[in-house]
Amino acid sequence: MSKRPARCYTEIDRPPYTRREYVRGGPDPKIRIFDMGNRQGKFDLRGDLIIEERCQVSHKALEALRISVNRNLSTMMGKDDFRFVIHVKPFHILRENRMMAFAGADRLQDGMRRAFGKPVGRAARVRDGQVICSIWAYDTPKNREILKKILRIGGSKLPRPSRVKLVSEENSD
Repeated sequence: MSKRPARCYTEIDRPPYTRREYVRGGPDPKIRIFDMGNRQGKFDLRGDLIIEERCQVSHKALEALRISVNRNLSTMMGKDDFRFVIHVKPFHILRENRMMAFAGADRLQDGMRRAFGKPVGRAARVRDGQVICSIWAYDTPKNREILKKILRIGGSKLPRPSRVKLVSEENSD
């Protein structure tokens, strides 16, 4: 993405821009893997990371969340003792109207109001109360504490506050 901070892109202030066939040169998302760990395991504990406010989460923030959570899960639990899924996908294309940014640029350029801009990145649009990611594991007291800790670490990568919810599931097949 560009040099602007993420706070410039977290508000949902215009309609979604998702039609790739109309976008020239739109960037590919950084995040490629959405499902990690043991996909065939029968786990009985699920931990959800739930976002508290409506916002846009950039593809770089989702990739940072994925890397940190997957690394911590692999080291603390082992590669076959969990399943980790990111539920949101970065479909919205972020645009930026680039301006000259050097000394004296204010005299050279005022810019155009309501300019359309060029594609600079991707973001996932999320509603308040939406589940961002889930982790499945075996239900033990140690795993409960590990899931809470790791999901809090992952929540720190998001632009808005989030909470952790643990749910015990029955194996029903």
